[in-house]
Amino acid sequence: MHQNKEEVLMHFENSVDWVKNLENLTEEQWRTPIAQGKWTIAEVVGHFEAWDRFLLNERLPYLIEGAILPKGPETEQLNRQSSIKSKVKTKGEIIKGFIAARRSLIIVINNIEDELWAQEIKVNQTTLTLTAYLKGFVEHDEHHFSQIQEILKSLGGHCKR
Repeated sequence: MHQNKEEVLMHFENSVDWVKNLENLTEEQWRTPIAQGKWTIAEVVGHFEAWDRFLLNERLPYLIEGAILPKGPETEQLNRQSSIKSKVKTKGEIIKGFIAARRSLIIVINNIEDELWAQEIKVNQTTLTLTAYLKGFVEHDEHHFSQIQEILKSLGGHCKR
């Protein structure tokens, strides 16, 4: 298995366990903003599913086939929609949705041929490798996981990573 593929898969597999641990948060902790004027933990976790589904349906099939990518969503609009949905969903629904999308992503990524990981792809006006593209999603996760970890520390809780 390609080393970068293994690293990405390991991150995504670990992220499922990490988010599962958030089930132990109280409702008050779950609905706490990660910073003043920012999303709640619920909204942060909820937006992962939207981006995972975008990656699954609108990016990976095209990248694997070497086809031209369809226009991506407006980032702010996708994030706003996922925020709205997360405000009305239960903690269980949000976590379940995240896990389902992330496990589907793991399966698809696991099936990507090793030689495609170093292949250059074009996303909008940027040329990069599939590895770099997927590691961008890993970095996105890590950024938000750190934010959640910080607010949980300040609330006297924690979530092992």
